[in-house]
Amino acid sequence: MEEWLTRLESMQLKRSELNLLIMDYLMAEGFKEAAERFKLEANIDVEKIQEFMNSRETNEQIDERISVRVAIEDGRIREAMKLINDYYPELIDNNRHLYFKLQQQQLIELIREHLLEEALQFSQQQLSVDSDYLQLPELERTLSLLAFDKPENSPYSDLLHSSHRQQLASEVNEAILKEQSGEGQASKPKLVSLIKLLLWTQNELEKKKVKFTKISDLMSASFSSNSD
Repeated sequence: MEEWLTRLESMQLKRSELNLLIMDYLMAEGFKEAAERFKLEANIDVEKIQEFMNSRETNEQIDERISVRVAIEDGRIREAMKLINDYYPELIDNNRHLYFKLQQQQLIELIREHLLEEALQFSQQQLSVDSDYLQLPELERTLSLLAFDKPENSPYSDLLHSSHRQQLASEVNEAILKEQSGEGQASKPKLVSLIKLLLWTQNELEKKKVKFTKISDLMSASFSSNSD
C-alpha cells in the first residue's frame, strides 16, 4: 500500500487537463450554470473545451438539451416529450426503447399523484401500442405500485425515487448527444469512460486473483488492498 501511494504521489497531472475533464462532464451532462462558473474560475478557453469535447454545440442547442433534461428530472414527462419532438423529431423513432421508458415514467408520475384510474387507462392505451419495445418486467413492476395504498413504501419504491428520473434524463441526454454528433456513437463524458475503465480493470484483476491496491470507494477515493 505504501509503495503504491508513493508512486501515485509521484505522478504529475496537469491542472489544465483535470479542468477540461471536469468541464467536459459538466457540459455533456447539461449542468450549464455550473460549467459557466467553473469556466470563469478555472480560466478555460472555449475553443479548448470544444476541441477536447470534439463538439461544436451552440448555446441554443445546449439550452434545448438542458430544457429536456430538466423537464424529465422535474417529472414533467409530457412536456419533455413535446420538447423532444420539437427539437429532435427523429430521436424517438431512432430510439424506441427510450420511448417506452418515457411512457413508463409518465405512468409512474400518474401513480405518484394517486391518479389511479388515469394511470390504468394510460397503461392500456399507450404502453400496449409499441409491443416490439415493451419491457414487460418493468411494466409489471410499475403497475405493481397500484396495489399499495402507499406505493412509496412498497418493494418497488425505487421507481418513485428521484434517481429513477435522473437515470432516464441521462439516457435521453446521451441519445441527444449521439444524434447531434452524427457519428453513430454517444458522446459520453470522458470522465465517465475513465471511471468505467477503472472499474472494469479492477474487476478483471480480481478475477485473475492478482494482488493490487484498488480504489474501494470512488466517492472518497480511498484505497484498500485485495491481498488478504
